[in-house]
Amino acid sequence: MSIDFSEYLSCLKADADHPHTQALEASYHEAARVMSPRGLEHYLTGIKAMCGLNKGADLVLTYVQEMPRVAKEVGEDIIPEVVSALMKLASHTSGTVVALIMSSMPLAASRLGDAEVLRGYLNLLHQLSGKSPRGLRPMMENMDELLSKLTLGGLRRWALWGAQAHARDLDGQMAYFGLQTESSRAVLQKERRGTLLVDNQRKLNFYLRALWARSFFMRPTSGDYESRQGLRPFIEDFQIHLPDAFDSFRGISGIETYRAAAAHCAAHMVYGTNAISAEQLMPAQMKLIEMFEDARVEALAIRDFPGLKKLWLSFFTAQLGPMDDAVDLHPMMDLMLRQARALLDPDYVDGLSLIDDTAVAFRAALAERPHDNRISWDAGVTFYNQAIKTVALPNLRILESWPIPYRDDNRYVWNCGENLFLTRGVDYLPASQQQVRKYVSAMEMANEVDVETAGDDAQEIWVCATEFFPYEDEGVSFNAMEGKEPISDPYHYQEWDYQVQLFRPDWATVIERRQGRGDPALMDEILVKHKPVASRIRRLIDALQPQGIVRRRGYEEGEELDLNAAVRAMIDVRRGTMPDPRINIRITRHVRDLAIVVLMDLSESTNEKVGVKKDDPDYATAPSILSLTREATGLLAWAIDGIGDRFAVHGFASDGRHDVQYYRFKDFDQSYDDNAKSRMAGMKGGLSTRMGAALRHAGWHLTRQPAQKRLVLVITDGEPADIDERDPQYLRHDTKKAVEELRMQGVHSYCLTLDPQADRYVARIFGENQYSIVDHVERLPERLPAVFAALTG
Repeated sequence: MSIDFSEYLSCLKADADHPHTQALEASYHEAARVMSPRGLEHYLTGIKAMCGLNKGADLVLTYVQEMPRVAKEVGEDIIPEVVSALMKLASHTSGTVVALIMSSMPLAASRLGDAEVLRGYLNLLHQLSGKSPRGLRPMMENMDELLSKLTLGGLRRWALWGAQAHARDLDGQMAYFGLQTESSRAVLQKERRGTLLVDNQRKLNFYLRALWARSFFMRPTSGDYESRQGLRPFIEDFQIHLPDAFDSFRGISGIETYRAAAAHCAAHMVYGTNAISAEQLMPAQMKLIEMFEDARVEALAIRDFPGLKKLWLSFFTAQLGPMDDAVDLHPMMDLMLRQARALLDPDYVDGLSLIDDTAVAFRAALAERPHDNRISWDAGVTFYNQAIKTVALPNLRILESWPIPYRDDNRYVWNCGENLFLTRGVDYLPASQQQVRKYVSAMEMANEVDVETAGDDAQEIWVCATEFFPYEDEGVSFNAMEGKEPISDPYHYQEWDYQVQLFRPDWATVIERRQGRGDPALMDEILVKHKPVASRIRRLIDALQPQGIVRRRGYEEGEELDLNAAVRAMIDVRRGTMPDPRINIRITRHVRDLAIVVLMDLSESTNEKVGVKKDDPDYATAPSILSLTREATGLLAWAIDGIGDRFAVHGFASDGRHDVQYYRFKDFDQSYDDNAKSRMAGMKGGLSTRMGAALRHAGWHLTRQPAQKRLVLVITDGEPADIDERDPQYLRHDTKKAVEELRMQGVHSYCLTLDPQADRYVARIFGENQYSIVDHVERLPERLPAVFAALTG
């Protein structure tokens, strides 16, 4: 079948006999073998995009020939992102360098081995194009050697070190990235890891299939994102995720660690039949239950394959070598390690009755009910109740830092679903089970829905871009009738870990939600209730409203000529006297170019009453912090609306890092009408205060506004805190980092706090003179507009 490629090769000579067309036709047939029709469409669209860059024929032909190999290595879904990355890079560097990057893309895809890791590689290249564009060419020329020795995390640290060290030395940049300097080789050697997964993935697949005669799907993860030691293995979507590199551990080689980790994860998937309930459990109890569940699945695996005991036990008995760093373990972690060894090795005698008796009792329960994970739940809770009597309970971060590298993070223990090995046979090849969102029109929604009663666990979710109304709707949509709350796509943001001084990428998930509506008249009553304050705000509005163009006379230089002054000056010249040179008019434009987000803390503490105790007879009618925050925000919204500035009213609360709830009561493109007032009247408080993620999301909304000055005004009644973080410093440091990130993006942050003890932390987070403390909460409605006037006047 002949295909007309003239539409896609518009920038080249595209007659049928030209080598460009022949090259595309040959590559197209290769692409058709590894891509779906959708992937081929993206491939051809990318060719048109490369032509549109006007960077020469070499870039286009390199893309045409190399992209099918990239898709073969990591999948066709990466094509649009590669095209987008190349278009971004084209604005920073030459077409020759972009062509070099494209030519090395199959090598990067092969060595990195996963689409997600390749996305991180593209982000690194974009970062380097801004920091050290001269270093990209020599770096691409040496990419084969770099990727054969470094993981993505190691490559990132090597490259960024060179970019920072030679920021103003262009010749030094080229020498460093060309591996021609001692410092370049030294940093390369320092970042070099022991054993790479990409070199051993095929062997590990055969290893697991030889044990269980089943297929396992393994994917690399760039563990160096978060720490030098890397991520722990984990199981997700029925796939085993292993770090892209393992160093030797106390004399145990990296390949042995990979075997132990892969076998341990496979044991969870084979012998884990259902999830363990986490209801009413504390995080520390969950960690101990995980320890016993690890012992249960390992015992079942050792029963079938006795040689695994020697492999796993070697990690508990290995001694520190001369090059290993000694680590002082917390007493609870030391107790857990000894208990884990006792569970794995029946011949081990610890001497502590708690450990020895627990191991004996667990083995007895395992002999009676080997496939019941309830025994792990019972043993973990019992061990917790006995251990805390003798050993202090450490921070959750310490319990999560399990020092044995082969064991996974056990998220699968709590999320284990159907055991597909048992239900679909031994030759089942696992695949991703992620839920797909598909955006469709109202007609598709009406005509093509297959299962009307599908629940929230459906494989494919259809989303209608507009509200869907029945035929006899009376103005009420199906969502409103069913009480379904519309939820946005998740937004992932990094978090700063001050202990390791690195960002945790995509650590916090922000989801935009809607709260219920209230009576809009409630917001109008605020103006009546605070009439004296409203009168002062009216004067503030008059003072801050832009006056447009102001002409001032009497300047020697200006934009316009003052005719009256010019005539007087000419008369003085004719009379022989010195004329007044101030004959111009200077024009001043008084225009306010401001966008502001009022970001309210809507945590559970805002429901507390002000000035009364629970046993007070006036407790029910006393105002809450939330109601005063609503009144203050209502007054401020009325004032800003009168001035004419672009503003939005948002709020946030959090239920752990996976669910930071973000509420948009009024957006920039919405007027302050009954619609916005009803949403503000219905605001409620609950949950916790993960402020850093909310600030980053508010900043993202602000950066989309075409304003010269951007401001986030935070109203909170306490410090950052959340249920999954016991270290009070962690979220403070992250919030401080979020404020610094916003400042770098041109977004100013200011905090109005109702916490009288805020002096301890608020200045370190927001900076000096970037906050106000309201000692008397009742005065918040009058303080908030005054703060706004001081910041924007």
